[in-house]
Amino acid sequence: MKKLRVSLFASLLLASTASSVLAADDTKEVDRVENSGKVMTEILNVPDNIPQDLLNKAYCVVVLPSVLKAAFIVGGSYGRGVMTCRGGSKFTGPWGAPTMMALEGGSVGFQIGGEATDFVLLLMSDRSAKGILTSKVKLGADASAAAGPVGRSASAETDATMRAEILSYSRARGAFAGVSLEGSTLRPDNDANNKLYGKEIKADDIVLKGAVKAPPSASLLLRSLDKESPHRKS
Repeated sequence: MKKLRVSLFASLLLASTASSVLAADDTKEVDRVENSGKVMTEILNVPDNIPQDLLNKAYCVVVLPSVLKAAFIVGGSYGRGVMTCRGGSKFTGPWGAPTMMALEGGSVGFQIGGEATDFVLLLMSDRSAKGILTSKVKLGADASAAAGPVGRSASAETDATMRAEILSYSRARGAFAGVSLEGSTLRPDNDANNKLYGKEIKADDIVLKGAVKAPPSASLLLRSLDKESPHRKS
């Protein structure tokens, strides 16, 4: 009986320890998703933000909060954030569960200042969305990319904007503007997905197959996008 109690206590202790490790392990991912929601909400609430017609045509949105220049210079590291897409086979429904993403160096480190910079990318085609969900995509090579225009009523009918599959923006020191991220690569961060969702899961399963529900940390991000642009317009 004594041995049974000791064994049971050891099992409970092990389970508790594993649970604590998992909770600590996913804290960064939860914070990243929450911060992405704050960044997107703040950007959507400034007067000169993303043109409404572009947001309405976007298939997916990538948000990378608080990217530091040093992260791209020291050791060739990268910025991390989330990507959420509209639901349904044709990307026309409500915004869905996010997948974690990583933006890797290229020329980004020379374009942003020493302070933290937020990036927002609009994916304007199903090809770019599906490509990024399954592999590493080089902006400007594997997918055409351009700095996005700003202003809610700004004209988006420029040649560069109309041809681009990915439009990119930055916000630093309160200033929001289009920025070129050509030469950088964007890829799924499946290790972070595993930590966020507590199981091994791939980006395309999250977005294209609806394999998981959106975590509570994504509520602000999805609520803001659903309010501003509930359905994609061709």
